[in-house]
Amino acid sequence: MSSSPIRRSQLIAPFGVGALFVTKEGISLIGAGLDHWFSNSGAIGDNFDATEFQIEEWRLQKQLEVDYFCVPPDYRRPNRGFSEKNTSLTVPFLRFPQWHFCQRCGKMVEYPLTERGKKICSCERRGLMVQMPVVAICDRGHIQDFPWNQWVHQSTEPGCVGQLEFGSTGVGGLRGLQITCKLCKARRNLDNILSAEPDGERTHLTSNLDKAREYRCQGMAPWLGNSVTHECGRPIRGALRSSTNIYYAQLASAIYLPRRGKTAEPGLVDLLSRPPILTLRQIVGPGLTTKQIRTSAKGGKLVADYSDAQIDEALAIVGGIDAGDGHQAVPEDDEHVAFRRREFEAFLSRRRDDELNVSPVAIERYEDDYSKFFSTISLVEKLRETRVLRGFARVFPENDMDNGAFQILMRAEAAGYGDRWLPAYIVHGEGIFLQLSEQALQVWETRAGVRRRAKPLIDRYLDIQQNRRLRNRPISPRFILVHTLAHLLINRLTFESGYSAAALRERLFVSQHASRPMAGILIYTAAGDSDGTMGGLVRLGKPGAFEPILRKALEEARWCGADPVCVEAGEVGGQGPDSCNIAACHNCALIPETACEEFNRFLDRGMVVGTISQPDLGFFSEI
Repeated sequence: MSSSPIRRSQLIAPFGVGALFVTKEGISLIGAGLDHWFSNSGAIGDNFDATEFQIEEWRLQKQLEVDYFCVPPDYRRPNRGFSEKNTSLTVPFLRFPQWHFCQRCGKMVEYPLTERGKKICSCERRGLMVQMPVVAICDRGHIQDFPWNQWVHQSTEPGCVGQLEFGSTGVGGLRGLQITCKLCKARRNLDNILSAEPDGERTHLTSNLDKAREYRCQGMAPWLGNSVTHECGRPIRGALRSSTNIYYAQLASAIYLPRRGKTAEPGLVDLLSRPPILTLRQIVGPGLTTKQIRTSAKGGKLVADYSDAQIDEALAIVGGIDAGDGHQAVPEDDEHVAFRRREFEAFLSRRRDDELNVSPVAIERYEDDYSKFFSTISLVEKLRETRVLRGFARVFPENDMDNGAFQILMRAEAAGYGDRWLPAYIVHGEGIFLQLSEQALQVWETRAGVRRRAKPLIDRYLDIQQNRRLRNRPISPRFILVHTLAHLLINRLTFESGYSAAALRERLFVSQHASRPMAGILIYTAAGDSDGTMGGLVRLGKPGAFEPILRKALEEARWCGADPVCVEAGEVGGQGPDSCNIAACHNCALIPETACEEFNRFLDRGMVVGTISQPDLGFFSEI
């Protein structure tokens, strides 16, 4: 099996640790754990320098409890006669699923995870061995080969180990696929193996593999090696290896906010956040002093122009003792809202930093019919976003797993202090930030009709939170309005900016705190190079350009191509993922999942522009 090229950003999502990837030869692989990254690389000895790939994002490091992040290595061909760093680096993948069947005779064979290349059957017809189309997964992130031997013998501990064959009876669907044991002549089709209760607590595979005993997840983690298993015991279900619920990358992202101090310069803070001083911090630990930096071989020269007071303050900032930005936390905020609040406040004022340029526009410069709905419109001419793969989920796109549980999935052995890292990459871009008028918003969201319309959606999500043990977070009319407006604008901006919907992203800032509420949207685009994008999005946020875009987006939202079905279906029982949308479908308000933070849920055009029966319901109904 030859090496397969893959973009570095795709090693974060969608082909990160634990994800399935199909090579150009048609072989299905699974991304290996972080223990194997940078360890079995082609560069050895003095030719390998891991610090080149280390990056810093101070807020995410604190939130995810890691020491640094690493970008996936790029592949560099060695030049003969030159001693170059980090050549021939690759990211390891393992062969999965391990069970294969012969396309000609149906014989089933299990191959090792490390097996390479195409395989040919030993039968007379010399058929190509193809990986089985079905695997087994649980909602704690585990995956394994489907238990073929147990399934055909209808026993969790079968006594027969005869040769298995895979074939078709000619009937459509999984019912027509059949496993046969050549020794005892047992046979069984695959009917209903994908079935499960909506909450995931009962699955057909767990309940029906063995009528006398439940078959539950064994905690297998083939991406970490066959020797690694976790305690689990959750219900397990069959899944087609091409289905979307096999893998949901759990990403954490942050807009870079420089750290400042009274005497410490931002440049000094950044200096202490990069090698070689970063390496020194990892070795010494949190007790690193200014004197140790000055006496170190490389660090002393780098900080020679700074005073001890500046270095002391910068060490406190990079150590998380003080962020140096004067931010006042809100005690009632949960972790997610607190993290976003810093960014929200940064977009409200003018900033001219190396990685963040924000220019608020006087709201009076916009037409009165539109400006009364907004408090702030800022043009974000430059931003830097760090995207981190913190873990992954299977079956459902979100769950209640914390950082510690995700870390267990990412590596076979826990990393020690100073060597805790996660894969990430940095992108640069531009955007438009909108803050809705808090005065107008509070009047709107207290209306009985607004609360009444949102209640069924909110109740459905509360049930989902309880059934799946998700984190407790409120979904409010304010959130539905902000989220739907972001989608409507993204869909309209694709016609004006030259960017596709998949190239744009939303970032939502919502809180109903009594004294410091939030209702903001950042619509931005981010590219993988250091130069970012060309300014086409910022231009559309300027006075005279933004108003026609908003007006057109609202006009299109008033009538969907699928109405009245779109409106009525949502009002009766909800629609979309988890039935958590009201008037929102692919014709009007849905966008590519890569652009949406909420998996295209919590959307309703009625909250924005009203409905046919209630035209005054929407926040923007007056326009």
